[in-house]
Amino acid sequence: MALPSLNEPIAAIATPPGKGAVGIVRLSGVGALEVAQKVWRGRDLRGMEGGRFTLGLILHPESREVLDEALALVFRAPNSYTGQDAVEFQTHGSPAVLRQVLQALLSAGARPAQPGEFTLRAYLNGRMDLAQAESVLALVESESEAARRQALRGLSKELSARIEGMAQELLDLLAHIQALLDYPEEGVEAHKAREILERVLLEAEHLLATAPAGRIAQKGARLALVGAPNAGKSSLLNALLGYERAIVTPIPGTTRDYLEAPLEIAGVPIVAIDTAGLRQTDDVVEKSGVERALNIAQEADLVLYLADRSQPRADTPDLLARLPQERVIRLATKADLPPAWHDPAFLPVSSASGEGIPALLESIHQRLLGQAPEGEVWISNERHAQALTEAKEHLLDALAAPEDLMGLSIQAALEALNHILGKDVPEEVIDRVFRNFCVGK
Repeated sequence: MALPSLNEPIAAIATPPGKGAVGIVRLSGVGALEVAQKVWRGRDLRGMEGGRFTLGLILHPESREVLDEALALVFRAPNSYTGQDAVEFQTHGSPAVLRQVLQALLSAGARPAQPGEFTLRAYLNGRMDLAQAESVLALVESESEAARRQALRGLSKELSARIEGMAQELLDLLAHIQALLDYPEEGVEAHKAREILERVLLEAEHLLATAPAGRIAQKGARLALVGAPNAGKSSLLNALLGYERAIVTPIPGTTRDYLEAPLEIAGVPIVAIDTAGLRQTDDVVEKSGVERALNIAQEADLVLYLADRSQPRADTPDLLARLPQERVIRLATKADLPPAWHDPAFLPVSSASGEGIPALLESIHQRLLGQAPEGEVWISNERHAQALTEAKEHLLDALAAPEDLMGLSIQAALEALNHILGKDVPEEVIDRVFRNFCVGK
């Protein structure tokens, strides 16, 4: 797909569908102020300074019918979101008003903006790099506090600055190695080159270690509650939620199918899944529920395995041994009752008294996000993770090569890092990034 023209005026509704107190229609491009003036009655927008707003009327450019009373906020190139002249009309939030205002701007000479085209222009005009542009989308789509924080870190260029620092070290090293080949007496020593490569490699590995937490912060996690019938799964789900979502009875096998409920733990969106009790059964419906429970546990980001501590200890399911142990938290439930067994590998919890619940929440937090320091930017974008992985592989190749043959691998690692920032990336990559944006952003 060919990139659209950067210059012609574009317009779009920037607020979400539905009614609201205020709606915004955005206009940007060469000649945007002239287009805006055609639909405006009030102070001449073409003579206003950037960052100023004025009250007036929006008219249809041909019939001169009044469409709404509105505020017009003027931006002057290059000090605007897109780097171009721009106007934002703040109107009443009626969908009918917003549609009419947009149509008026299109009749006055603008064209409809493509999805993400305002941010695309910001990127292509040098107002932000590609990693920052992707952070704009992540911020718009963020549904949790952790996702919001990380998207804002990316938008404020924290990630870009670290990638740029790594790339600059490789670029300087590449120049020195080339000088060594051309002028052997002026180059860097071999151990210095390897020291630089190891430093950049360590930084790449450090960022990559945050990718699992970054993915969970952005996309959320699935938390499966598994265990024998009457182990307390439904009671624990209700305790985590803070309200009664699952039916709790003393009758074994009450939960025959899985039940999902959303919650947030440590700023992470989580879908908690109460599953059917694990046991041998001839009941066709319950047997199907047990099979689903096993499948859900295998696919979950984290599994809570519940065992009733007030009853003789049941056999541990084979599934538990097959799962990576960092994905399993073992819980000894009904800790408010006299214990029938003890095991330090199990965290005692009681849904009735609340015992152990704070420790469980902290354990969930550590298992999901523990590898990513809270005060740092995380890798939450799959494209970034893939590029960093490629850079890491090329850095390892460079470290294994003689110094006079390091250059090609260093160059490849540098290109992978630059792709994160949007330097020399194919057009189809840019299209793939911006096609996920909404119209108006």
